[in-house]
Amino acid sequence: MIKKKMIAMLLAGGQGSRLGVLTDKVAKPAVTFGGKYRIIDFPLSNCINSGVDTVGVLTQYQPLRLNTHIGIGIPWDLDRNIGGVSILPPYEKIRNSEWYTGTANAIYQNMEYMETYHPEYVLILSGDHIYKMDYEIMLDYHRSNHADVTIAAMPVPMEEASRFGIVVTEEGGRILEFQEKPLNPKSNLASMGIYIFSWPVLRDALLQLRNVPGCDFGKHVIPHCHEQGQRLFAYEYNGYWKDVGTLASYWQANMELIDIVPEFNLYEEYWKIYTNSSLLPPQYVAEDALINRSIICNGSEIYGQVHNCIIGSGVIIGKGAVVRDSIIMKDTVIGDNCVIDKAIIAEAVEIGNHATLGIGAEVPNRMKPDIYTFGLVTIGENSVIPPGVQIGKNTAVNGITRREDYPDGRLVSGETLIKAGERI
Repeated sequence: MIKKKMIAMLLAGGQGSRLGVLTDKVAKPAVTFGGKYRIIDFPLSNCINSGVDTVGVLTQYQPLRLNTHIGIGIPWDLDRNIGGVSILPPYEKIRNSEWYTGTANAIYQNMEYMETYHPEYVLILSGDHIYKMDYEIMLDYHRSNHADVTIAAMPVPMEEASRFGIVVTEEGGRILEFQEKPLNPKSNLASMGIYIFSWPVLRDALLQLRNVPGCDFGKHVIPHCHEQGQRLFAYEYNGYWKDVGTLASYWQANMELIDIVPEFNLYEEYWKIYTNSSLLPPQYVAEDALINRSIICNGSEIYGQVHNCIIGSGVIIGKGAVVRDSIIMKDTVIGDNCVIDKAIIAEAVEIGNHATLGIGAEVPNRMKPDIYTFGLVTIGENSVIPPGVQIGKNTAVNGITRREDYPDGRLVSGETLIKAGERI
């Protein structure tokens, strides 16, 4: 009989709609981060660095890129005969079939997978956060407190506490009350969406709540366990943790990587972040190129100027181009004499010569003011921007666009241009 001390269930099926056109064709955990990584690399690396060698990855929305990236888990040493990484999409059953309708519902639908390993403990993770955590230390905390459920939590500013699940604890860390996104929070200790359950407790809770529509850990499972008198503890975490769920937070987290002393360090030998990297030649920097405080990945060719940027692999920055405060993802081509300020440009985009992005006054986006904010220009993957056009701030472009799509050669600040089409 296979028996594992702790297995991980990694929730990676979310669309991440607040990232706008960046997640039009990929799930949020598959979005590029830091030039060469994808967001899911961070929890996967945390698992193997913590000695957790059995990981179920639950996928649903646009899973192809994510499935291809993970493969059989070789980069994370998760290609194991017993355990390793397993992709767990929704599947057809004899009696009924359904999509994952909530975080806990997704875990419930994979009960058979978990039971295969007879775990003592189950670690529940989200696939869309940037952080480093030793889950083994969290498990030691769980065991030393004889806990049934341990919730990783961290202090947040009190004015932001209403955005999170909030735990109220007594001295010693035992949870007295759990508030899911309360209007009037009683504490500033926020749940990180990372849970360790003793397996019998999780199993019983999922079975009892299996008919609850959209069953969710924060809204249903955690309150249920508390009502049942289970021992719930908060494991306070004080390291770096970022929910990159908005374009602003995603841009900021990337820009923090190029600080003189970055708060989140990608270069630590003792806690490496692993990824599925392409075999690419070294970067090339031309004689007249100028690079200042930037991350430049392999296979890139820089002929222009790059200031305070994250440049992915295989990117080409043309002669005379100036790129500032931007994230340029892999295989994108920036034409000659372009000027790009504060943009997020997804994979395999073509920017025509003499185009200008990030120009003009900052005006709220007319279509989705809560998504396209912070003065950013956001370009979806495989898009084409024709030569010579000007694109303002708080804008989004997605698709194969042509000169006639831009009145007077401009997309003014606050506008959105979404256009289907294929490359010709």
